[in-house]
Amino acid sequence: MTDTAGTTPGSTARFPFFNESHAPAGGEGWESMYPYYLVPSEETTEHENAQFWFADTMHWSRGCHPFDSIGAEAVYLGVGTFSTRIFALPVSLGLDVRVVNGYVYISPLGVEDPARIQERVAIFQERAGYYYANWDELYGKWKTKMEGAIDSLRTIEFPRLTEYDPAEVVTEARGRSSAMAVIENYHRLIDEFFSIWQYHFEFLNLGYGGYITFFQFCKQAFPLISEQSISRMVAGVDVLAFRPDDELRKLAALSHELDLNSIITGDSGPEAILAALAETTNGRTWLAAFEEAKDPWFNYFAEYGFTHDQETWASDLSIPLQGISRYAVKIAAGEDISRPIERLRDERDEIVDEYRALLTGDEARQFDELLGLARKVFPYIEEHNIYVEHWSHKVFWEKAWDLARFLVDAGFLDTAEDMFYLNRFELDTALFDVVDSWAIGVPARGKKRWQAEIARRRPIVAALQAASAPPAYGIPPQQVTDPFAVMNYGVTTERVQDWLGASDGATDKLNGIPGSLGIVEGPVRVLRSEKDLPLLQPGEILVAPITAPSWAAAFAVATGVITDIGGMMCHAAIVCREYGIPAVVGTGFATARLTTGQRVRIDGKAGTVVVLEPAPDTTRATDTAAAVR
Repeated sequence: MTDTAGTTPGSTARFPFFNESHAPAGGEGWESMYPYYLVPSEETTEHENAQFWFADTMHWSRGCHPFDSIGAEAVYLGVGTFSTRIFALPVSLGLDVRVVNGYVYISPLGVEDPARIQERVAIFQERAGYYYANWDELYGKWKTKMEGAIDSLRTIEFPRLTEYDPAEVVTEARGRSSAMAVIENYHRLIDEFFSIWQYHFEFLNLGYGGYITFFQFCKQAFPLISEQSISRMVAGVDVLAFRPDDELRKLAALSHELDLNSIITGDSGPEAILAALAETTNGRTWLAAFEEAKDPWFNYFAEYGFTHDQETWASDLSIPLQGISRYAVKIAAGEDISRPIERLRDERDEIVDEYRALLTGDEARQFDELLGLARKVFPYIEEHNIYVEHWSHKVFWEKAWDLARFLVDAGFLDTAEDMFYLNRFELDTALFDVVDSWAIGVPARGKKRWQAEIARRRPIVAALQAASAPPAYGIPPQQVTDPFAVMNYGVTTERVQDWLGASDGATDKLNGIPGSLGIVEGPVRVLRSEKDLPLLQPGEILVAPITAPSWAAAFAVATGVITDIGGMMCHAAIVCREYGIPAVVGTGFATARLTTGQRVRIDGKAGTVVVLEPAPDTTRATDTAAAVR
């Protein structure tokens, strides 16, 4: 972190302002790569300096390429539209967004005028009430819309520019060049992406709202209740979010049944494993089940799918094969790998009965009504990112790469990767240049211009990605109340204070969000990518920036989980509660402060991580990791 907290005369501690930040060495000039409205400016300085901004490293864990900033546009247009203009959340507006040194920062905006709040309450109750009353029907329509949008993305193509247009343009009297599809389909690609993110927030705000209302009721009615107990009363135990992991378990069980574990658990790469399986009848039977599971259940990113360079399970089969191998080893050792759905459901119902018994009359009826609403809306909270961030983003990035290869084939770019150094507006002009120049019969007029600009930007992006993101900028609020900041990102009042004190050098304790109940001690394994999951050993505590559905197999190995990012509704917290694994999420600095091999104690109720032993010898830790590989 190159920027440090400062103070304003006569005020409490604050973070640096955007106009006080400095680009990392080699990153100078980064501002020109992004749309102007994503970049801090002199015109917007007064507004920016009055706000509190925190890094959205949940979705962009590193500095983003210019084209990849489209996600920051689509996401925060969606949340703003539905929070501010459609459902009119009473006290919350949208999340303002800026890109600073390549990293995405967001700022929750609130409503302070009591009269305006009351006006918005009336609108919210009417509109949200309609959705709550018709939730199942509307949620079914939502899934249909999402599936339609994904199917629409799949139909997008970018036809090659040949010497002459196909004869069918004449024989079918089309009256227009087939090359027009290049520009039209690019616009379709962008527009469909923005539509998908509108759909995303159609239900998410209301899902959080239903849960938070129940949460607040419980906190008032039962002052000593833990946040995890509230979550366990609501959480679904058999929802779509667990299906990918269930598929891995089924394939591991089939491997054991067909006596294929020696192949599945071997050290060979994916191609060699699959080739060896294809040589036997049992192996081919297993491969048929494997192929059936791939679509859609392997369409998951190792991260959150917001950058063009992320792998999915389907594109890197070593990821699901590692999970299958881990489960196969457990089965061979006599362990039961099935997810205890009935036990989880019974425990959930026991908690509900325990707390309902403390209420009578109207309070009991209100408890039942709010619990019913929270349970109704909660599956969306657990499932939505499967449809959006994984299934739809997979197709979006596939089509973006198709477009990049089109530009290489047209001779406009040297490599497909080059395209992502242009933002979406620059790419639009470049595409018109390519098509227009082809139509006229002259070389593209901006080829050298853009290749020179890409060459300039390449080291800038590398410098931005090599630097870490300061957690926040601006003036921290007295209280963080925005539901998205708290529930999804884990940005609480306490967390902000921790960030302000981050320079005190203390490394013996980390504070975070109580993600899942339990206390556990053990050595940590710091992993920054899902690709490193084979290094995680039984008995270790997983430390990661954040987890995603594709990390599922890790929860069958780890005895505890610690993350840098996330709140009560983040993936790690939800899954750990279901599996009964202690977790502390949203610590901010765990991956930076902890070292593989250190022993820690995590308290999932208090939200604390205490270091019990200093970091082990770095050389020894490196040797051990290498040996595991």
